[in-house]
Amino acid sequence: MSSLWKFLVEYQTHLIFAVSVGLSVSAAVHIALTKRDVRAAIAWVGVVIFSPFLGPVLYFVMGINRIRQTRIKSHRDRLLKEGADHGSVTVSDLTRYAAAQCLSLKRASDTVTRFPLCGGNEIIPLNGGDQAYPAMLAAIDSATDSVLLQTYIFDNDIVGHRFSDSLIAAFERGVRVRVLIDSIGVRYSHPTIVHRLREKGVTVALFETNAVTWRMPYANMRCHRKILVVDGASGFAGGMNIREEFLTEIGHDQTARDIHFRMRGPIVAQLLVVFCHDWLFSTGEQLKLGDWVAAESAFMPADMAARCVPSGPDREIESTHKLLLAACAVAQKHIRIQSPYFLPDQVLIGALTTAARRGVRVDIVIPGKNNLRLIQYAMMAQIDQVIETGCRVWKGSGNFDHSKLMTVDDSWSLIGSSNWDSRSLRLNFEIDIEVYDRRLAGWINDAIDNEIVHAQRVTFESLRKQGLLATLRNKLIWLASPYL
Repeated sequence: MSSLWKFLVEYQTHLIFAVSVGLSVSAAVHIALTKRDVRAAIAWVGVVIFSPFLGPVLYFVMGINRIRQTRIKSHRDRLLKEGADHGSVTVSDLTRYAAAQCLSLKRASDTVTRFPLCGGNEIIPLNGGDQAYPAMLAAIDSATDSVLLQTYIFDNDIVGHRFSDSLIAAFERGVRVRVLIDSIGVRYSHPTIVHRLREKGVTVALFETNAVTWRMPYANMRCHRKILVVDGASGFAGGMNIREEFLTEIGHDQTARDIHFRMRGPIVAQLLVVFCHDWLFSTGEQLKLGDWVAAESAFMPADMAARCVPSGPDREIESTHKLLLAACAVAQKHIRIQSPYFLPDQVLIGALTTAARRGVRVDIVIPGKNNLRLIQYAMMAQIDQVIETGCRVWKGSGNFDHSKLMTVDDSWSLIGSSNWDSRSLRLNFEIDIEVYDRRLAGWINDAIDNEIVHAQRVTFESLRKQGLLATLRNKLIWLASPYL
């Protein structure tokens, strides 16, 4: 034993060096074999080589996608089949709903999401928390069978208390209630809302992705989805979290803006499938879709064609990213985008600028005031790449706008939780809904155009006026944009 100890002491420097090299080489080999993005691969190789020990550890925690769920995959496949069979009518004559070029977009979308495009949906925009929260609370208060709620942020504030009170009341009158909150988003307020719900008997689960739990390998991933399904027949989705900053009676002239959506029809069964899959991932409990979805007779007849497009670092990796590329490719007249965090990668920038070169009018609205200052700096660092080929970028006026909207040629819309940044499109679990309907696209167009009327256009001249120091600051922060 003493000789072994003597050997370790004498050669400790060599051993540490050998272990460090071994870890770095192993990590680099794994990166080369598994990464599909050459820029991400180069970045991680640099980290593991130039940061001995720490680099490989960071890569282990944040760089490896370990979501390989055999049991969960089997359950999800069954859920998808049930969701596809329930109330679904595959759209064959898409020109009834949208422009002819959207046929190509539908075919592309068929390859990135396994949900079918279904007719018979009703999707109603809810402008801001003043419309969305009362509608959601009224739905929960009227529930007679079930309430399923999934959100990224559920603050322990006035709005959070209203939702928790409604959920508790629903539970106490015999309604089945399940609440799923992201483990990072729930900590935006202290203490969290979880204890308030659990002490009254409401079943609450956390989508665990933080580094201090057994799911440490998922530390850099977040569940950003926002879903509410009541009695299996009425659904809500979009980008709005549960927090008081979106309510005028509290925020007054500082109220943040957003647009949420109420849904009825076969699309609700697809929302349920996504929730049930995430619930299984978080709790291990399998929810049978048939026990939670309403009969077809409960759906209101309508004529919007829509489907869910879930995305995340599992089998739906980069689904929304691929759909955005397809939408830009088929556009012939006009692309409108509104995003609070607009940090597209070079592929998406190429798609937008190519559309502009083809003569498509591309309008992009970003917030004039952002709730995340670093994101704002990073956004301004690459805007020049977007506007140099004719895309028009507008900085909105007024308070921070969290809306996530896109339309193509006045007949196709994308709504949901995804931002135009690498975190949303590569790392987060997101839920978006593509809608083929001229009326909804027209409503969204009007909302975006109204923003443009009061917005300031970003030009090369306005970028130059920032000054050298501001430009350098923005560029340095932009380098870290994939991790913001």
